[in-house]
Amino acid sequence: MDIEFVRSRFIKHFDGQTGNIYHSPGRINLIGEHTDYNGGYVFPGAVDTGVMAEIRPNGTNTVDAYSIDLKDRVQFDVNDPAGPKATWARFIYGMVREFKELGVDVKGFNIAFAGDVPLGAGMSSSAAMESCFGCALNDLFANNKISKWDIVLAGQATEHKYIGCNCGIMDQFASVFGQEGKLMRLDCRSREFEYFPFETNDYKLVLVNTCVKHELAGSPYNDRRNSCENVAKAVQQIHPDRTIETLRDCSWDDLKKVQDKVSAEDMQRATFVLGEKDRVLAVCDALIKGDFEEVGKQMYLTHEGLSKDYEVSCEELDFLNDVAKECGVTGSRMMGGGFGGCTINLVKNDLYDTFVNTAKEKFAAKYGHEPKVYDVVIGNGSRKIC
Repeated sequence: MDIEFVRSRFIKHFDGQTGNIYHSPGRINLIGEHTDYNGGYVFPGAVDTGVMAEIRPNGTNTVDAYSIDLKDRVQFDVNDPAGPKATWARFIYGMVREFKELGVDVKGFNIAFAGDVPLGAGMSSSAAMESCFGCALNDLFANNKISKWDIVLAGQATEHKYIGCNCGIMDQFASVFGQEGKLMRLDCRSREFEYFPFETNDYKLVLVNTCVKHELAGSPYNDRRNSCENVAKAVQQIHPDRTIETLRDCSWDDLKKVQDKVSAEDMQRATFVLGEKDRVLAVCDALIKGDFEEVGKQMYLTHEGLSKDYEVSCEELDFLNDVAKECGVTGSRMMGGGFGGCTINLVKNDLYDTFVNTAKEKFAAKYGHEPKVYDVVIGNGSRKIC
C-alpha cells in the first residue's frame, strides 16, 4: 500500500493538514476453518497486504469518513445510536461504539482509507478494516491503553452488532497479532496462542482466486453456526454434569450418542468441525518435524470436509482443488468462510510455474475467465506507520 497515495487523498478531501497513518493486514489461514466459533484451533498468519488509514481528530463529535477505493464519503455523529447506512462506514461506526463501551471518550475525526486486500478472496478485508480503525482509535483517544485482545473483541462485536455476520475471532486476531514470517496456532476457547516459524524454502504458498464472490452475512454462514450449536446443546442435555459451551467440548463418542437426537445435516457439520480440530494439531506436529507432505495431506482432507460435510465450497473451488491434485501440488484447500474466494496451495518451487499456468488455462477454458494468483508473504499485524 502506497503511503503517499493515501496521504494525498486525505489532504485533498479534508483541510489540507495531515494526520497519523495506520495499517492492518488481511490474513491467510493454513488450516482450521469454521472452528473459531466452535472453540477450536485455527492456524492463521497476517499477510503483507491490508488496509491503510490516515486519521486526524477534528475537534467535533462528527466522524467525516472517505473511502478512497469506493470514492464515497459519509458523516456521522459518534453519539448517534443508529449510525450510517453504508456498510463500509458501519465498520468505522461499530469500532467507535465498541471503544465507547470500553470507556474510551472517542471524539470526531477525519479519516481516509484504502485497501489492497483482494475483496471476496477470503483474506478478511473486513477484519483488516476493524483492526486498522481500532489501532487508530487506541492511539488517538485511549493513549494505547486498550489491549490487543480488546481490539480483537471490538472487531468481532462490530461484525455481530453492526454488519450482521456472527463471526468468530480468528480474522481479527490474525490482523492484530500477526508477525512477519510466522503463523499462529490459536486456541479459540482459551485464547492461548503460539507462534510457529513458517520457513518454506522449498515451497511457496499461493492463493488462486476464483473471482466468485458471495456475501457471508446472513443465512449461509449463520445456518452452519446454528447447526454446530444444536449439536452442542444436544450433548449438554445428555451430560448435565458437564459444561458444553461449543463443539470443542465434545468428543467423537459424544457425537455418536446424539446422532439420533439431531438432524443428519447438523451431524454432518459437527463431524467436519471435530475432524478439523484434529487436523490443525496434526499440521502443527508436522511443521515441527518439517514434514510438509503431511501438511499437504491434511489440507486436502480439510477441503474434502468443507466441500462434502460443511458444504461451503462451490464448483469453482472444487475445480481448482482437483487441478492442484492433477499437478502434484503438495496441499490445496478452499480458504475462508466459503461460497467463493480462494484456494490456498502449498506448492513445491519446481512445480510453481506448471501449476499456475495450468490452473489459469483450465479454469479459463471452463469458466471463461482466468483466476487471479497471489503469492503469499507473511507480514506484521496492526501498527502505526507514522
